[in-house]
Amino acid sequence: MDEPPHRIRALHTASTITVYQAYAPEIGLPAVQEGRFPAAWKRDRMTWIKPSFLWMMYRCGWGTKEGQETVLAVEISRDGFEWALTNACLSSYARGTHPDRATWQRQLKRAPARAQWDPERDLQLQPRPYRSLQLGLSGEASRRYADEWTIAIRDVTPLAHEIHAMVKGGDLDSATRLLPEERPYPVEDELLAHLRE
Repeated sequence: MDEPPHRIRALHTASTITVYQAYAPEIGLPAVQEGRFPAAWKRDRMTWIKPSFLWMMYRCGWGTKEGQETVLAVEISRDGFEWALTNACLSSYARGTHPDRATWQRQLKRAPARAQWDPERDLQLQPRPYRSLQLGLSGEASRRYADEWTIAIRDVTPLAHEIHAMVKGGDLDSATRLLPEERPYPVEDELLAHLRE
């Protein structure tokens, strides 16, 4: 099946979407135990959420990079995710989407969320010819994410390590079977119109 250049693919239900983040154990483990981000998690800093499991693996090196040893699957409300999309601005200027660079800079400054499209990754973490969404949340969006939208937090570090071991051993079929089932996320075109590169 041909993939469009920009599409949100995610593990999702009728009311939730799963996004991934990776943290040091002192943040990640209490988040899993409490089912919410601990007080040590800075609500005033920008935090990036990724619906793509393999893009997260690329970013955190399968949970081996320093400060990213605990990989979290964060289930959030679709209402919250779509609020973030509606209120997001592209992280870089796109001719045709923004009237001009100055307008984009003003929008970016005001936006509580920023969107970035990065090449999706395969099991070897090589870039694919289509892109996946990352959302950066700050200010109001970051606080809502932590305190309102989050429904459950799971530690998927063991899964990351298991899949990585299979990839290293050349068993890509078994590794593929363990991947989260990410399907196209049903979103109206209008909701993404302002986020096209």
